[in-house]
Amino acid sequence: MTDPAAIAKSLERARAEIARVVVGYDDVATDLLVGLLANGHVLLEGVPGIAKTTLAKTFATASGLTFKRVQFTQDLLPADITGHYYFDQKTEDFAMRRGPVFTNLLLADEINRAPPKTQSALLEAMEERQVTIEGRTFPLESPFMVIATMNPVDVEGVYKLPEAQLDRFMIRTRMGYLDPERERQMLEAKAFAAPRTVSPALDDKTLKAAQAAVQAVHVERDVVAYVQGVARATRDHPGVTLGASPRAMEQMMQAARAIALLDGRGHVLPDDVKYVAPRVLNHRIILHVDAEIEGKTPESAVADALAKVEVPKGPPARSAAFSVARRDTR
Repeated sequence: MTDPAAIAKSLERARAEIARVVVGYDDVATDLLVGLLANGHVLLEGVPGIAKTTLAKTFATASGLTFKRVQFTQDLLPADITGHYYFDQKTEDFAMRRGPVFTNLLLADEINRAPPKTQSALLEAMEERQVTIEGRTFPLESPFMVIATMNPVDVEGVYKLPEAQLDRFMIRTRMGYLDPERERQMLEAKAFAAPRTVSPALDDKTLKAAQAAVQAVHVERDVVAYVQGVARATRDHPGVTLGASPRAMEQMMQAARAIALLDGRGHVLPDDVKYVAPRVLNHRIILHVDAEIEGKTPESAVADALAKVEVPKGPPARSAAFSVARRDTR
């Protein structure tokens, strides 16, 4: 399966399966699919009880991925994630007990409740798709994706994620409260309908074809220059201490390719870059103290960068109602 339109239909089935269980977060489900297609990781941020964990579990099932979950706590150790060697009394030799990181999709639930030392256990896994245990290196399964949920930093008992950890996430997406109509639909579904189950909409062959198709999505040189320009504009922003890294530029382009494929297109539009830029860059921007005092935010810095860089002229048309529905900004 190499036709972008055919692949987009398969991915739309996955979105539909997620929507059967999780009401009102279609844009967040799209962000998760972008991360999966582009071999990236996703950070879900929102207050407790907003269905972050439910969405991650539903997404894993709809995508046909093996799934494991780790509840991050203050006493969680790195070995609880990666695994460790133990002495097997039956064989009278040391054996390796594999941790939950050996899966397709790892849910790091409430990642900011664990101290930075434990959070850092994921750095090698997320970047290199491998873990090193007592000097031995073990490859992880393919595909491998981390979805981490995070409570806002003003919630009691949480730690701030280090910059190196944040930079490993391709996308940060926020789950806010639903609007009243969607919230009512969610309550009615819980009150009056039978519990809904999710069926896998993707198999391993389809998913790998979709990931390969992302790499084949065409990017014009002027769009590449646009990606670079937006990233560099964040570095030149007077209120920014640390702007977008080269990894952020690369991931912004890969995410734009994934969005184009979800839209059934074989080429990237400037609007794709505009859509993914806040999701890829917001969590990577560090502001000057003076800018924070003035009320500036990373979101406003990225918005300034997008406004500053000239948008390349491209095809004005885009396909499917999905394109219009997802063109929100954050």
